Amino acid sequence: MRILAIDTALESCAACISSDEAAEPLAQENLALQRGHAEALLPLVERVVARVEGGFSALDRVAVTVGPGSYTGLRVGLAAARAIGLATGIPVVGVTTLSALLAPLLASGEDFLGQGYLLGAAIDARHGHVYFQALSPDGGIVVPPALIPLAEAVQHVGAGPAALAGSGAPAVAAAVNAAGGRAVVPEGHTAPEIAWVASLGLVADPEHALPRPLYLRGPDAQPQDHARLPRR
Repeated sequence: MRILAIDTALESCAACISSDEAAEPLAQENLALQRGHAEALLPLVERVVARVEGGFSALDRVAVTVGPGSYTGLRVGLAAARAIGLATGIPVVGVTTLSALLAPLLASGEDFLGQGYLLGAAIDARHGHVYFQALSPDGGIVVPPALIPLAEAVQHVGAGPAALAGSGAPAVAAAVNAAGGRAVVPEGHTAPEIAWVASLGLVADPEHALPRPLYLRGPDAQPQDHARLPRR
């Protein structure tokens, strides 16, 4: 199976093509972006697809990050993935950013679970909050995807030991360690890797991993009803 993976959920615009028969992506590209995903994504996807024999016609599936993340970024990625799926007649699956962060921890050669570590993914959600998900040493879900105060994430980690990933992980780990616990942030695990989005997409069930946005909070921008003029 050959899959096109797309990620615009956070501060990057990335795409890759992977195969279940290859250990590494066949082609990939990643741009660090805080905004401008709409203008950058399709040209980036075209460049990635052009590097693989068969192009779009050789794809069997599309995977896209569904959040949590930026509202604008999520909409851009989902719209592009759905359009490609519709045009090529192949299924589109959704992968959460938290799952993409946890996956490399699960597969790490450090064998964190075997050593009794809690695994956590924490994305900086600003204003003292993080998007958070955690797995117990036996692989069970301790905390499902949620938007919580950073202090609450620290409580969930407790004394550890814990291995954390994501842009919010350094702050959580620092607070845990300051309180006498043990939490580590392995190098290179502060942002989702597009190759892991592809790997998770390859094993996802299209009937359940739907390409729908995972919004864990409302938009920051709210209508200013007090400024509206009454209708006559």
